Amino acid sequence: MSVKQPIVAVVRKLVLIAAFCAGLAWALPAHADGAPPRLFGSIEFKAASLAALPQWVNVLHRIEKERASYAACDKEIRECAFPALAAWRAKIRAVKGLDKKTQLLEINRFINRWPYREDITNYGVADYWASPMEFLKLSGDCEDYTIIKYVTLRTLGYSADSLRIVVVQDTLRNVAHAVLAVYVDNDILIMDSLYEGVLPQSRINYYVPQYSINETTRWAHIMPQASVMNTVPGVVPNDPIRR
Repeated sequence: MSVKQPIVAVVRKLVLIAAFCAGLAWALPAHADGAPPRLFGSIEFKAASLAALPQWVNVLHRIEKERASYAACDKEIRECAFPALAAWRAKIRAVKGLDKKTQLLEINRFINRWPYREDITNYGVADYWASPMEFLKLSGDCEDYTIIKYVTLRTLGYSADSLRIVVVQDTLRNVAHAVLAVYVDNDILIMDSLYEGVLPQSRINYYVPQYSINETTRWAHIMPQASVMNTVPGVVPNDPIRR
């Protein structure tokens, strides 16, 4: 492969990101005074609008509709719509008062007990973002695990600013994937459906973030070229952007 080819690949990726990021603002550099660390070492573009992500907007609306069921179940176990809902709410109560890292580990282990199921099996469509009650009934795929973990942590008092659902490219498996990033004590901890442990992002060098979201904001991400070439397994210097 010639030297020019990786440059063309990088430029192509930048053009695609720029198109997605129309109207986005340049994010603060990592580790500036008071700034959080960069997510997987990426550069961020930020926007307040979620309009570009209708799947996320739709599931947020369904979550709001479910809140009455959550409250009823919390008040009286006989009002829980089904046993898995009761188990989820009981787990939330059980981890209240624990330190944050223990909470994250306990919640990650609990949610990961549900088996992976593809959207086409559950809903007959290629991509569907499930609400917590839908996940508890049918299980789901990677973004569905992250959504219920997100709602769980919000219930436990974590701020929206401290949480992000992150869509990544898994360079080990060469597939898209989703994880939950939790900002704790100037670090970012990753809750993943693929393993029970909760790891600091510095321990994970095979995820390349594409975009991240919480209930108010979306971010697009690009990786510095040197970071992609030097830290992501399976990516060689002559092919820094792997699709």
